Amino acid sequence: MIQGTGSSVGKSVITAALCRYFRQEGFRVAPFKSQNMSNNSFVTSTGGEIGRAQAFQAQACGIEPTVEMNPILLKPSSEMGAQVVVLGKPVNVMKPREYHEYQPHLIGVIRDSLEKLSRQFGVIVIEGAGSPAEINLRRYDIANMTVARIAAAPVLLVGDINLGGVFASLVGTLELLTEEERSFVKGLLINKFRGDISLLEEGVEFLEARTRKKLFGVLPFVNDLQVAEEDCIPESKWKSSRPNDPDKLKIEVIHFPHISNSTDFDSLEREPDVSLRFLTRVPDFNDAIPDILILPGSKSTMSDLAYLRLSGFAAYIQGCHEARIPIVGICGGYQMLGEELLDPEGVESEVQRAQGLGLLDLTTRFEREKRTVRVRAINIDTRHEVSGYEIHMGRTNGPGAARPVFQILEEMGKAVDRFDGAKSVDGLVWGTYLHGVFDAPPMRRDFLNTLRGRRGWQALDPLKVSPVAETLDSLATLIRKHVDLVALDQVLNGNL
Repeated sequence: MIQGTGSSVGKSVITAALCRYFRQEGFRVAPFKSQNMSNNSFVTSTGGEIGRAQAFQAQACGIEPTVEMNPILLKPSSEMGAQVVVLGKPVNVMKPREYHEYQPHLIGVIRDSLEKLSRQFGVIVIEGAGSPAEINLRRYDIANMTVARIAAAPVLLVGDINLGGVFASLVGTLELLTEEERSFVKGLLINKFRGDISLLEEGVEFLEARTRKKLFGVLPFVNDLQVAEEDCIPESKWKSSRPNDPDKLKIEVIHFPHISNSTDFDSLEREPDVSLRFLTRVPDFNDAIPDILILPGSKSTMSDLAYLRLSGFAAYIQGCHEARIPIVGICGGYQMLGEELLDPEGVESEVQRAQGLGLLDLTTRFEREKRTVRVRAINIDTRHEVSGYEIHMGRTNGPGAARPVFQILEEMGKAVDRFDGAKSVDGLVWGTYLHGVFDAPPMRRDFLNTLRGRRGWQALDPLKVSPVAETLDSLATLIRKHVDLVALDQVLNGNL
């Protein structure tokens, strides 16, 4: 089990790296995270919803993701709390106190999921959540030491040296654990190191002497790591003021307070002719006009729609529209582009009706049944094929739907013939429920070349993307180069 001194220390990536390493060593391996709090989710082949990180880790294992790999998913919404998803299906929206009262029912779900995976796989690499040393949350923590205890799993504790204070965070975390909890921790890992490793020697000697725990390795900081974010968008993507590059396409994505599936734009961000930024405040329209504006998914569409109006983003969107700048909406963003949103049953909000942005002639009605499906589709205009998934509780219809964007050919592995999305008469505004539409290189490049054409630039060929296997193998290489493999083998076999 991989636990950390806090959030964002690298637990998800290290878990994926270990999954890939063990697979290369010939083990049948699977990932596990009992409880994940994230709005970046994925749809399994059975239509269940799990955290995106566990889907990526399953890919590292070379296996199909299943709901048992992430039996509990919490999707934070607005003032209503978080949607609780158990074994891939939504149970209810709960506030913290309600969820804490519900938690005892979930221990059996965690245990059963672990037992099912244990019958199928030789190694399970478990990821913890946040820190195991949050004293005020210890009795509610079902993602760290509770799981280590259920699985009798040896724990490696990870600290992030890039943040500073790694020795204090490792020592302090261990100090705040109970004696029993400390006994599960078999070793330490330092992550995201830059510079001359010999400068760490004195600190490492102190660390091992003080904690009586072995340091298993020091993993380097890796620039441009091609790994999807587990949950929130890093501050570096929206807080830094990067200068505008006139030789690149300028793509703006509005950073909703409840943004979901932000990984939809990872592939766009990696294109060499793209400068993509997430907007947390309304930019000066005269400063640098965008080539395209995107409204992403939202876990709380009604709330984020109200945010657009209060923040001034709605006026900015209207200004972009009047300037004939293309506007795209994905999932919740697609719903916002319509004329109105209806929630008479209070599925998502206490607000029963909200006026949309009015850029597409559509109405969305929220329903209690959540739609989670994987699909294969083609873009109606370009005939490029895409694979993606839908995760939404709204149904969108209206005259605008007579101009769909995609034709769905396959749903959950079965042939279908239906349409998705809508576009304006001039084609400058369009929306879709499909997540992952920019991941297919031909579709993505055609989309970008259309924007290049508006600038009078020459079209480019699709980017030759390194196979995902190469990225995953590079993670395993980090383990081989920077981790004590003998000690790792001893832990695996219960000899340390």
